Amino acid sequence: MYMHHDSPAASAACACTTLRKAARAVTRAYDDALAVNAMTTAQFAILRYIARGEPLPLSRLAEQLALDRTSLYRALAPIEAKGWAIVAAGEGKTKLASLTAAGRAAIATAETDWEGVQERIVGAMGKEKWVELEAALQLVTELAQRGPGARA
Repeated sequence: MYMHHDSPAASAACACTTLRKAARAVTRAYDDALAVNAMTTAQFAILRYIARGEPLPLSRLAEQLALDRTSLYRALAPIEAKGWAIVAAGEGKTKLASLTAAGRAAIATAETDWEGVQERIVGAMGKEKWVELEAALQLVTELAQRGPGARA
């Protein structure tokens, strides 16, 4: 599809570059805070999603994290190796993720460090601005997942 150079989209900053830049900066801040727990932001997020719905089918976990299954399996490997979660067979071909006692303890220990960064970013923005940004990011995610030609 040819885009006219005078369209609003063409004159805006690249959505991908802008979002990736923000994502890298935010991830770095959370990773730095969680490093004392020998945990990454991605691992913390996976553990929290599992905790909210355990036992959680891996297909649902991948969907919630906007990851393909291969990426999820790679991300789960170190979490399982650390003894924080287990993946077991469910009904049919379903695989289910559950936290271990060590996984629950890891989340509890890391939460204070996570909350510090959360307050630094979300707290400084204010709740109203954060809610607006969160909604906008959800829309961006949905548009990107719809594929070519998708509109709000």
